[in-house]
Amino acid sequence: MQTEKVIEIVKNALEDMKAKDIIDLDVRGRSTVTDHMIIASGTSKRHVGAVAEEVIIKVKEAGLLPLGSEGQGVSDWILVDLGDVVVHVMMPDAREFYDLERLWGVEKDA
Repeated sequence: MQTEKVIEIVKNALEDMKAKDIIDLDVRGRSTVTDHMIIASGTSKRHVGAVAEEVIIKVKEAGLLPLGSEGQGVSDWILVDLGDVVVHVMMPDAREFYDLERLWGVEKDA
């Protein structure tokens, strides 16, 4: 499946579940692990878990099996690995603390 289609499916799932502050980081040339990181915030731990689960459901419906996921037990930060796209669904405080946007060299106002 084309990376652009995966990104579209993920963003639609995030928007449908009312995830906050969705950002797509293009990390090609900066990461050997993935090409895109999509980061979104949830409003509660339950919301973070539900949002991540919806992403998994929607990509599976499209015929893509996630390579893995981490963090479902705690739900402060759930990572869904889709190969060329890695999705991070985070509580706002975890997102602020880890500041992945800055870590990967993206300005917050960009």
